[in-house]
Amino acid sequence: MTPMDTPLLKAIHHVAIIAGNYERSKDFYTRVLGLRIIAEAYRAERDSWKLDLEVSPGVQIELFSFPDAPARVSRPEARGLRHLAFAVPDVEHVAAVLTERGVTCEPIRVDEYTGRRFTFFADPDGLPLELYEA
Repeated sequence: MTPMDTPLLKAIHHVAIIAGNYERSKDFYTRVLGLRIIAEAYRAERDSWKLDLEVSPGVQIELFSFPDAPARVSRPEARGLRHLAFAVPDVEHVAAVLTERGVTCEPIRVDEYTGRRFTFFADPDGLPLELYEA
C-alpha cells in the first residue's frame, strides 16, 4: 500500500454556519430540526455567539453570529458549498414533521443514480438543506 492509498481524512467533524439572526437560527436548528446543544459561548472580542450542535455522534454544526455579516449567494447554483444534506430513515415522514413546524419542503424526488428519495428546504437565511433517505 502506498501513502496515496491511505485516506487522509477520517470523517466530517463539523459544518460551520454564520447566521443572519442568531436567535432565529438557534430556534430553527434546535426546536425545528431537533439538534442537541453541546455548548454555547459568547466571544466578547468578536461580539459573536458560537453554538455547537450535535447532528449525530461525532458530527456537529457550529452556528455563529457575526455583526454585519454579508449575505452569500446560494442560488441559483452559485460556486462553493451547494447544500448541506442530512441522512434520514424516511424522507416523507421527516418532511411532514418539518411542514407541521412551518418549514416549506420541495416535492420529494428520487435520485436517478441511487434510487433514494430526497427533498430540499432552507434554513432561516436561505441556506439550502437536504433530507436524503439513507
